[in-house]
Amino acid sequence: MRTAGAIRLKGGGGVPGAMARRPVIGVIGGQRPPAESLPMAEAVGRLVSEAGGLLVCFALVGVMEAACRGAKSVGGLTIGILPGGSKAEANPYVDVPIVTGIGAARNVIVVRTADALIAIDGAYGTLSEIAHALDLGKGVVSLGSWDLAKAGVDTSRIVAAKSPEDAVRLAMVEARRPQS
Repeated sequence: MRTAGAIRLKGGGGVPGAMARRPVIGVIGGQRPPAESLPMAEAVGRLVSEAGGLLVCFALVGVMEAACRGAKSVGGLTIGILPGGSKAEANPYVDVPIVTGIGAARNVIVVRTADALIAIDGAYGTLSEIAHALDLGKGVVSLGSWDLAKAGVDTSRIVAAKSPEDAVRLAMVEARRPQS
């Protein structure tokens, strides 16, 4: 039985009324991506919501706005971590704007909040989020993002996806992996 965005567990794990937390999938990517990245990002957002996940991202434009638009198209919940000091900065598809006033340091908040991340395209901000995820032992699904194997980086926690469907499937598996 679904209530308040959570899934009730059988027996509640010994806790009366305990709820299972929905997976939180971070979508990271460029603010000025190539045109072909936007439909992929929108599909990823929609598929994350259809799979029962919550979407967290940097709440501005580009890949993040497209992912939020996709999530909202099927009634999903979107959480946007803002770099500045105003909720008005959020794209129109963000349900929960988190105002930080900390600029690029918000990258760490997106990564720490997510159970798994999907990287679509991206510039240096995306690269820093991938680095934070790897440092924290979180999995990253790459959908046309940075190819770090060429740089000699241990890419055992990065999985390449061939499609938005593949990316969301892989991220949901990662999100359900016990976190350390």
